[in-house]
Amino acid sequence: MYALPANISPLSDNRTDPALVIRPAFPFARASGFHWLQLMPQLIVTREAAELGLVATYHVVEDLRNRQRDPDFDEFKDALCARLSSLYSQEFVARDKIVQGFRDLHWSVGCSPKKFPCSIEGLIKFLRRHGTLPNINLAVDCYNAVSLETRLTLGAHDLDQVEGNIILQLAQGNEHFVPLGRDQHELVQAGEYCYVDESGEILCRLDYKQCDKSKIKLTTTRCLIIVQGHASTASDLLDYGRDKLVALVNRFCRAI
Repeated sequence: MYALPANISPLSDNRTDPALVIRPAFPFARASGFHWLQLMPQLIVTREAAELGLVATYHVVEDLRNRQRDPDFDEFKDALCARLSSLYSQEFVARDKIVQGFRDLHWSVGCSPKKFPCSIEGLIKFLRRHGTLPNINLAVDCYNAVSLETRLTLGAHDLDQVEGNIILQLAQGNEHFVPLGRDQHELVQAGEYCYVDESGEILCRLDYKQCDKSKIKLTTTRCLIIVQGHASTASDLLDYGRDKLVALVNRFCRAI
Protein backbone atom coordinates (compact mmCIF):
# COMPACT_ATOMS: atom_id res chain seq x y z
CA MET A 1 0.00 0.00 0.00
CA TYR A 2 2.71 2.46 0.99
CA ALA A 3 5.67 3.30 -1.22
CA LEU A 4 8.73 5.33 -0.38
CA PRO A 5 8.56 8.95 -1.55
CA ALA A 6 10.12 9.35 -4.98
CA ASN A 7 13.01 11.43 -3.67
CA ILE A 8 13.80 9.12 -0.76
CA SER A 9 15.55 5.80 -1.04
CA PRO A 10 16.62 3.92 2.11
CA LEU A 11 18.82 1.82 -0.16
CA SER A 12 20.90 4.71 -1.48
CA ASP A 13 22.76 7.76 -0.24
CA ASN A 14 20.26 10.23 -1.74
CA ARG A 15 19.18 13.08 0.53
CA THR A 16 16.69 15.82 0.31
CA ASP A 17 17.54 19.24 1.69
CA PRO A 18 17.77 18.90 5.50
CA ALA A 19 15.79 22.16 5.72
CA LEU A 20 12.74 20.10 4.71
CA VAL A 21 12.78 18.55 8.17
CA ILE A 22 10.26 20.56 10.16
CA ARG A 23 11.80 22.20 13.23
CA PRO A 24 8.96 24.09 14.91
CA ALA A 25 9.17 25.73 18.29
CA PHE A 26 8.90 23.60 21.45
CA PRO A 27 7.23 21.11 21.67
CA PHE A 28 9.01 19.67 18.68
CA ALA A 29 7.74 16.22 17.74
CA ARG A 30 4.87 15.85 15.30
CA ALA A 31 1.83 13.66 15.93
CA SER A 32 -0.26 11.82 13.39
CA GLY A 33 -3.93 11.01 13.57
CA PHE A 34 -6.86 13.00 14.88
CA HIS A 35 -6.54 13.00 18.66
CA TRP A 36 -7.59 15.39 21.38
CA LEU A 37 -4.03 16.26 22.36
CA GLN A 38 -5.01 17.51 25.79
CA LEU A 39 -6.27 14.00 26.57
CA MET A 40 -3.66 11.95 24.72
CA PRO A 41 -0.06 11.53 25.84
CA GLN A 42 2.38 13.37 23.62
CA LEU A 43 6.01 13.05 22.64
CA ILE A 44 7.90 16.24 23.48
CA VAL A 45 11.45 16.99 22.37
CA THR A 46 13.38 19.53 24.44
CA ARG A 47 15.37 22.28 22.78
CA GLU A 48 18.64 20.71 23.95
CA ALA A 49 17.75 17.40 22.30
CA ALA A 50 16.59 19.13 19.11
CA GLU A 51 19.88 21.01 18.93
CA LEU A 52 21.65 17.64 18.60
CA GLY A 53 19.67 17.14 15.39
CA LEU A 54 17.18 14.66 16.84
CA VAL A 55 13.93 14.54 14.88
CA ALA A 56 10.89 12.41 15.59
CA THR A 57 7.27 11.75 14.75
CA TYR A 58 4.80 9.64 16.70
CA HIS A 59 1.34 8.09 16.75
CA VAL A 60 -0.89 7.02 19.62
CA VAL A 61 -2.48 3.59 19.10
CA GLU A 62 -5.69 2.75 20.93
CA ASP A 63 -7.43 -0.62 21.11
CA LEU A 64 -4.30 -2.58 20.19
CA ARG A 65 -5.00 -6.30 19.90
CA ASN A 66 -1.56 -7.81 19.93
CA ARG A 67 -0.77 -11.42 19.08
CA GLN A 68 2.32 -13.60 19.02
CA ARG A 69 2.45 -13.99 15.25
CA ASP A 70 0.41 -14.12 12.06
CA PRO A 71 1.11 -16.23 8.93
CA ASP A 72 0.39 -13.32 6.60
CA PHE A 73 2.84 -11.12 8.48
CA ASP A 74 5.42 -13.91 8.39
CA GLU A 75 5.04 -13.97 4.61
CA PHE A 76 5.45 -10.18 4.44
CA LYS A 77 8.49 -10.32 6.73
CA ASP A 78 10.13 -13.15 4.78
CA ALA A 79 9.81 -11.22 1.52
CA LEU A 80 11.21 -8.06 3.11
CA CYS A 81 14.16 -9.89 4.65
CA ALA A 82 14.93 -11.70 1.39
CA ARG A 83 15.00 -8.37 -0.44
CA LEU A 84 17.16 -6.57 2.11
CA SER A 85 19.58 -9.31 3.14
CA SER A 86 21.33 -9.18 -0.23
CA LEU A 87 21.58 -5.39 -0.07
CA TYR A 88 22.74 -4.82 3.49
CA SER A 89 26.31 -5.97 3.04
CA GLN A 90 29.00 -5.00 5.51
CA GLU A 91 30.33 -2.51 2.97
CA PHE A 92 26.88 -0.98 2.45
CA VAL A 93 26.31 -0.47 6.17
CA ALA A 94 29.81 0.96 6.63
CA ARG A 95 29.18 3.75 4.10
CA ASP A 96 25.46 4.29 4.67
CA LYS A 97 24.70 7.88 5.68
CA ILE A 98 21.55 6.98 7.59
CA VAL A 99 23.35 4.55 9.87
CA GLN A 100 26.36 6.87 10.09
CA GLY A 101 24.08 9.66 11.28
CA PHE A 102 23.16 7.62 14.36
CA ARG A 103 26.80 6.82 15.01
CA ASP A 104 27.61 10.52 14.83
CA LEU A 105 24.76 11.24 17.27
CA HIS A 106 26.21 8.79 19.78
CA TRP A 107 29.70 10.25 19.45
CA SER A 108 28.26 13.76 19.95
CA VAL A 109 27.09 12.81 23.46
CA GLY A 110 30.27 10.92 24.37
CA CYS A 111 28.99 7.39 23.70
CA SER A 112 30.90 4.96 21.51
CA PRO A 113 28.61 3.48 18.83
CA LYS A 114 30.54 0.22 19.22
CA LYS A 115 29.62 -0.02 22.90
CA PHE A 116 26.18 1.52 22.41
CA PRO A 117 25.08 0.68 18.84
CA CYS A 118 21.77 2.10 17.66
CA SER A 119 18.94 -0.39 17.37
CA ILE A 120 19.03 -0.51 13.57
CA GLU A 121 22.60 -1.83 13.62
CA GLY A 122 21.44 -4.68 15.84
CA LEU A 123 18.60 -5.52 13.45
CA ILE A 124 20.89 -5.49 10.42
CA LYS A 125 23.41 -7.69 12.25
CA PHE A 126 20.63 -10.15 13.15
CA LEU A 127 19.40 -10.17 9.54
CA ARG A 128 22.85 -10.86 8.14
CA ARG A 129 23.39 -13.68 10.63
CA HIS A 130 19.97 -15.36 10.49
CA GLY A 131 18.39 -14.14 7.26
CA THR A 132 15.29 -12.94 9.09
CA LEU A 133 14.12 -10.83 12.04
CA PRO A 134 13.39 -12.12 15.54
CA ASN A 135 9.82 -12.89 16.55
CA ILE A 136 8.95 -10.97 19.72
CA ASN A 137 5.25 -10.29 19.18
CA LEU A 138 3.32 -8.84 16.25
CA ALA A 139 3.40 -5.19 17.35
CA VAL A 140 7.13 -5.27 18.02
CA ASP A 141 7.77 -7.26 14.85
CA CYS A 142 5.90 -4.62 12.84
CA TYR A 143 8.10 -1.77 14.02
CA ASN A 144 11.25 -3.85 13.63
CA ALA A 145 10.30 -4.51 9.99
CA VAL A 146 9.78 -0.81 9.27
CA SER A 147 13.00 0.05 11.07
CA LEU A 148 14.88 -2.47 8.96
CA GLU A 149 13.46 -1.04 5.74
CA THR A 150 13.99 2.65 6.53
CA ARG A 151 17.06 2.27 8.77
CA LEU A 152 15.47 4.71 11.19
CA THR A 153 15.08 3.84 14.85
CA LEU A 154 11.55 2.89 15.90
CA GLY A 155 10.07 2.02 19.23
CA ALA A 156 6.81 1.77 21.15
CA HIS A 157 5.83 2.19 24.78
CA ASP A 158 2.89 0.72 26.68
CA LEU A 159 0.92 3.79 27.77
CA ASP A 160 -0.60 1.99 30.75
CA GLN A 161 2.94 1.73 32.14
CA VAL A 162 3.93 5.32 31.38
CA GLU A 163 3.25 8.38 33.54
CA GLY A 164 2.14 11.39 31.52
CA ASN A 165 3.90 12.55 28.38
CA ILE A 166 7.09 11.07 26.94
CA ILE A 167 9.98 13.51 26.72
CA LEU A 168 13.13 13.24 24.62
CA GLN A 169 15.79 15.10 26.57
CA LEU A 170 19.38 15.02 27.78
CA ALA A 171 19.99 12.91 30.87
CA GLN A 172 21.03 14.49 34.15
CA GLY A 173 22.79 11.30 35.24
CA ASN A 174 20.57 10.54 38.24
CA GLU A 175 17.59 9.03 36.43
CA HIS A 176 16.20 5.56 37.15
CA PHE A 177 16.71 3.08 34.29
CA VAL A 178 16.08 -0.67 34.30
CA PRO A 179 16.97 -2.10 30.85
CA LEU A 180 14.75 -4.51 28.97
CA GLY A 181 14.99 -8.03 30.33
CA ARG A 182 16.73 -7.01 33.55
CA ASP A 183 15.67 -6.19 37.09
CA GLN A 184 18.66 -4.11 38.15
CA HIS A 185 19.10 -0.35 37.81
CA GLU A 186 21.72 0.77 35.26
CA LEU A 187 23.61 4.06 35.47
CA VAL A 188 23.25 6.52 32.60
CA GLN A 189 25.81 9.25 32.14
CA ALA A 190 24.82 12.90 32.10
CA GLY A 191 24.43 14.39 28.63
CA GLU A 192 23.15 11.27 26.88
CA TYR A 193 19.85 11.71 25.10
CA CYS A 194 17.02 9.59 26.43
CA TYR A 195 13.26 9.20 26.51
CA VAL A 196 11.68 9.70 29.93
CA ASP A 197 8.15 9.85 31.26
CA GLU A 198 6.92 12.50 33.67
CA SER A 199 8.05 10.44 36.66
CA GLY A 200 11.60 10.97 35.40
CA GLU A 201 12.18 7.27 34.68
CA ILE A 202 14.13 6.53 31.50
CA LEU A 203 12.05 4.62 28.94
CA CYS A 204 14.80 4.35 26.33
CA ARG A 205 18.53 5.06 26.54
CA LEU A 206 19.77 6.75 23.37
CA ASP A 207 18.27 4.69 20.52
CA TYR A 208 20.14 1.76 22.02
CA LYS A 209 18.03 0.05 24.68
CA GLN A 210 14.46 0.34 25.99
CA CYS A 211 13.47 -0.03 29.61
CA ASP A 212 11.61 -3.08 30.86
CA LYS A 213 8.50 -1.45 32.30
CA SER A 214 7.09 0.05 29.07
CA LYS A 215 7.84 -2.87 26.75
CA ILE A 216 5.04 -4.00 24.45
CA LYS A 217 3.43 -7.22 25.65
CA LEU A 218 0.64 -9.43 24.36
CA THR A 219 -1.62 -7.75 26.92
CA THR A 220 -0.77 -4.19 25.81
CA THR A 221 -3.84 -2.31 24.52
CA ARG A 222 -2.53 1.28 24.26
CA CYS A 223 0.85 2.40 23.04
CA LEU A 224 2.76 5.36 21.67
CA ILE A 225 4.94 4.53 18.68
CA ILE A 226 7.97 6.65 17.81
CA VAL A 227 9.95 7.03 14.60
CA GLN A 228 13.26 8.81 15.18
CA GLY A 229 15.94 10.15 12.88
CA HIS A 230 18.78 12.65 12.96
CA ALA A 231 19.84 15.95 11.43
CA SER A 232 20.07 14.65 7.86
CA THR A 233 16.79 12.71 7.97
CA ALA A 234 14.18 14.16 5.61
CA SER A 235 10.68 14.59 7.02
CA ASP A 236 9.30 12.54 4.09
CA LEU A 237 11.17 9.49 5.32
CA LEU A 238 10.02 10.01 8.92
CA ASP A 239 6.42 10.28 7.76
CA TYR A 240 6.77 7.25 5.50
CA GLY A 241 8.08 5.19 8.41
CA ARG A 242 5.25 6.29 10.68
CA ASP A 243 2.52 5.73 8.09
CA LYS A 244 3.89 2.34 7.09
CA LEU A 245 4.02 1.25 10.71
CA VAL A 246 0.49 2.47 11.42
CA ALA A 247 -0.74 0.55 8.35
CA LEU A 248 0.97 -2.66 9.49
CA VAL A 249 -0.33 -2.35 13.05
CA ASN A 250 -3.85 -1.68 11.78
CA ARG A 251 -3.66 -4.69 9.48
CA PHE A 252 -2.09 -7.23 11.78
CA CYS A 253 -2.95 -6.02 15.28
CA ARG A 254 -6.46 -4.82 14.44
CA ALA A 255 -5.85 -1.41 15.94
CA ILE A 256 -8.27 1.47 15.55
